[in-house]
Amino acid sequence: MRNRIKDLPTLARIVRLSDDERAALLRHSGPLPVGISPYYASLVSETDPLQPLRRTVVMVSDEYVTSPGEADDPLDEDRDSVVPGLVHRYPDRVLFLVTGTCPVYCRYCTRARMVGHPNGEYRFDVSQWERAIDYIAAHRSIRDVLISGGDPLILADDRLEWLLTRLRRISHVEFLRIGSKVPASLPQRITPALTRMLKRFHPLFMSVHFTHPVELTPEVAEACARLADAGLPLGSQTVLLAGVNDDVATLKALFQGLLRFRVKPYYLYQADPVTGSGHFRVPVAKALEIVAGLRGHTTGYAVPTFVVDAPSGGGKVPLHPETCVGRDGDDLLLRNYTGTIYRYRDPLPSPPTE
Repeated sequence: MRNRIKDLPTLARIVRLSDDERAALLRHSGPLPVGISPYYASLVSETDPLQPLRRTVVMVSDEYVTSPGEADDPLDEDRDSVVPGLVHRYPDRVLFLVTGTCPVYCRYCTRARMVGHPNGEYRFDVSQWERAIDYIAAHRSIRDVLISGGDPLILADDRLEWLLTRLRRISHVEFLRIGSKVPASLPQRITPALTRMLKRFHPLFMSVHFTHPVELTPEVAEACARLADAGLPLGSQTVLLAGVNDDVATLKALFQGLLRFRVKPYYLYQADPVTGSGHFRVPVAKALEIVAGLRGHTTGYAVPTFVVDAPSGGGKVPLHPETCVGRDGDDLLLRNYTGTIYRYRDPLPSPPTE
């Protein structure tokens, strides 16, 4: 973390910047600066600005173009923040933002407005955490806490342990989750000591962020194995990104590779309409074609649910390729993965007799 690449001169020593990348870096101010761990930088092409992974972490001028429908907080998380750092949108669960720092700053980040803020990266703030924990304890409907940020796994073991211990003391909290890109971007952080500590807090799940098959290195395999061996169910969340992973072959390789690492592909997200992210968004019609190209052509375990996180706090809405194409009398007409129509007998309920 101390050796992250965080400025133009350092980045220019690692990659040959294009004129557009250099101009974008010089223009930047505010949150979401450049930030790349040395490990992740080793996966980035030195010469090709169009390499998928490089596009996700190096600024380009398109970031300064605001498209219709975009917003700094497109999901209205700030509106649903009941205390600083705690988002309560769904009835039985909360999102607990415990840090504003990440090993890498993804250029399409939903929380671009807050991560890596120039006024100083997040410091451990007991009083803010205490307010959030008090709110959770006071609301018995909350049974599920998702710990996110930033990235919570950049916290030291003792601080993360303190947080998990406090949450586990709340009797109505049944289920804890950690959302993290650390296994993909800083796998050396997944130490035996960390996994020994985490396994004390079951049921504890982890949502891990993967983008491209290039991330599936031996180091990542070892990190995921340590987490899985500690009993943590692992589910991946992948953002569909134009020019990065928006084709069937790339996603199939990613999702099949994740299964080999004992990670279940869980969600495939449409890129959120955060300000300056229009160059990453894939048309929904194309996204559904990609999902259709996965279904039936690989194991169902390798096919995540495609979702749009509805703007203005509408929550996750699953979208599916059209498979139920109509009715013919008592038969339901179904389209399978090859496009063939099949009949499934499914009589409509008879009207009630007098």
